Amino acid sequence: MDIKIGDILEMKKPHPCGCKNFLVTRIGMEFKMTCQGCEHQVILPRSKVEKNLKKIISNT
Repeated sequence: MDIKIGDILEMKKPHPCGCKNFLVTRIGMEFKMTCQGCEHQVILPRSKVEKNLKKIISNT
């Protein structure tokens, strides 16, 4: 999977605010992502992100 810092990920399930897009701010064993709707930061394990990823919207 080719995910870089600054990419926007569209997930299958929305955040409780209703937005499905998340900005990647840190990559490692866990992903730190910021919701594009409410600016809430979420930390998820890599396996959960890869499972729930719908598509990658690249910033570059």
